[in-house]
Amino acid sequence: MKIQPTNIADVLLIIPKVFEDERGFFYESYNHREFTQLTGLSPRFVQDNHSRSLRRTLRGLHYQIQQPQGKLVRVIAGKIFDVAVDLRQYSSTFGQWTGCVLSSENRHQLWIPIGFAHGFLVLSESAEVLYKTTDYYAPQYERCLFWNDRDLAIDWSIDEHPILSKKDKQGMLFKDADLFT
Repeated sequence: MKIQPTNIADVLLIIPKVFEDERGFFYESYNHREFTQLTGLSPRFVQDNHSRSLRRTLRGLHYQIQQPQGKLVRVIAGKIFDVAVDLRQYSSTFGQWTGCVLSSENRHQLWIPIGFAHGFLVLSESAEVLYKTTDYYAPQYERCLFWNDRDLAIDWSIDEHPILSKKDKQGMLFKDADLFT
């Protein structure tokens, strides 16, 4: 496994070592000991989530203000543009975002620590996304930012309006959001 920093140092792109031959492929999607050795982090994952979404679906930007979740995100079918927004007021990258393409072909993963909003846009016909979380889902603490907030200026690189859930259509502006102190 290789760890590649993003433009926000705490958000890490994880590139697994993949073994391929005429039969197919094999890789360790997560190895706690190696992850800890390479990152200095030792997350305790308590929940795995799995979603399937159609092209142009945009999920996010979600976070939990209490019981915050670190997330390890990967794609097992299709391709997404995955985004993390720094909501930590004490951070030098507060209010900035980073994004990368995760796909079943590149097998990359994104580590998103506590203190970030997370969202993704489906680029393929459909995509299945798996992610581990460091705390349990707590809907009473969930918050959502508008995907197209001008203050965040996320470059989703889409020409059409995305498909959004009712919850995501009712997101809040970054300037009004509950933040991490």
